Amino acid sequence: MLIGPNGSGKSSLLRLLATLLAPAAGRLLWGGTPVEDDPAGYRATIHYVGHLDGVKPALSPREMLGFWAAWRGVSHPAVDAALAAFGIEPIADCPCRWLSAGQRRRLALARLIAAPAPVWLLDEPGAALDDDGEARLVAAIASHRAAGGRVAVATHQPLALPGATTLALDRFAAPPDAIAI
Repeated sequence: MLIGPNGSGKSSLLRLLATLLAPAAGRLLWGGTPVEDDPAGYRATIHYVGHLDGVKPALSPREMLGFWAAWRGVSHPAVDAALAAFGIEPIADCPCRWLSAGQRRRLALARLIAAPAPVWLLDEPGAALDDDGEARLVAAIASHRAAGGRVAVATHQPLALPGATTLALDRFAAPPDAIAI
């Protein structure tokens, strides 16, 4: 878990891990190998869910999950399991323009289940979630970790993630020379 005040670099660190930002110095390692040696291979192992939910208003949640799975190259997406995991089966075929902020967030997080990847990078994943949504998020993270998956979460909200390592970022701390995942 990445914690720290606004502006301390939590989102920037996740965006760097997602290769959406290039490091100004140092390097990003995956399995001891620099990510720049095989960026496409590295990107295939990660799922990034940022602040924006990436939901198209004209599509349904079912269609959105199918789209994201196809974009990731998943031939048999777990769409129904993803809908169930985040409790959005009742709205699965409604246009996304009708969804509340919490429902859009659940849909964004459901991508993690529909098209699995070993590493999840989650930036404020609990934003707009009610208690049930947060419980479903924590359960999905716990299940992913129990299966050997890795998760990096930037959050201001405390999440019950037993055994998670917490990295407190300081707005004025020097960046590390290398980040190994």
